[in-house]
Amino acid sequence: QVQVMESGGGLVQAGESLRLSCTASGLPFNGYAMGWFRQAPGKEREAVSCISGSGLTSHIADAVKGRFTISRDNASSEKDKMTMYLQMNSLRPEDTAMYYCTVEGYRPCVADETVLAKWSGWSGQGTQVTVSS
Repeated sequence: QVQVMESGGGLVQAGESLRLSCTASGLPFNGYAMGWFRQAPGKEREAVSCISGSGLTSHIADAVKGRFTISRDNASSEKDKMTMYLQMNSLRPEDTAMYYCTVEGYRPCVADETVLAKWSGWSGQGTQVTVSS
């Protein structure tokens, strides 16, 4: 059974930082592409960042470029477990949203929003990030 779980969200003031974590388990191997998506009330889901299965390539959305950094840990001794992080610095009120982790089995991590919009793999319940001004 595939399980995806996000953590690390919270309420912070503008300019502060948060680090989101995502743990996925139950997949046959740990080389799947992973990504962060967010959705604010009344808005569509948007891709924030993604990282390839190897961790060698990644993409950051323009809205958060220079402030957010994605990384992953493939060194786990548990071969069906993957961990991904999103370091979020200089947070702004417009970053307020529910952040979801997605593990994608078919589409790559590329700098193409139309491809990322089609990601439909396994996702968690999300972690809320709220930034006050």
